[in-house]
Amino acid sequence: MPDSPLRTPPDPPAAGRGATGPGTPDPPAAAPFLSRTRVRLAVALSGWVALAATALPAGSAVRGLPVLLFVCFGPGFAVLYPQPGMLRPTARLEALAFTAPVSLSLSALAATSLFLVESFSATAFLVSTAAFTTVVAFCPGLPLPAATRGAVERRPRRKAAGVKRR
Repeated sequence: MPDSPLRTPPDPPAAGRGATGPGTPDPPAAAPFLSRTRVRLAVALSGWVALAATALPAGSAVRGLPVLLFVCFGPGFAVLYPQPGMLRPTARLEALAFTAPVSLSLSALAATSLFLVESFSATAFLVSTAAFTTVVAFCPGLPLPAATRGAVERRPRRKAAGVKRR
């Protein structure tokens, strides 16, 4: 039986990566790729779900909640999440902290541009924001400072020999 193109052989255990004894099961090799793809797909579809929710009867919480969650978190999560490889815990916290402000900024930019061309409506706003989120969800994420350098792991500076500080 030939190997499937989606199945990759597991990586050999690296030294210093934790317990790799005979009783420790190896994680599946395709699991991080599949979970990352599923998250990107969920973010890409979230805007279209919010747009579909506007067809529900007016005044119901089921109508407003998906729109609110998408506008507050969707575009920002699409811009910041798709990072190459796993993020450090500090970088994950940084990405989650920046998700709402970035998302609201992008939503305000979309709403302002629609107002300037005099074609603002809830449908036009959600379609443009959902289209932007769909495209950006499948692009690499913006580099985060905590992901590229160890913000927590900084070492204290040494004093030079023979130099006095005031």
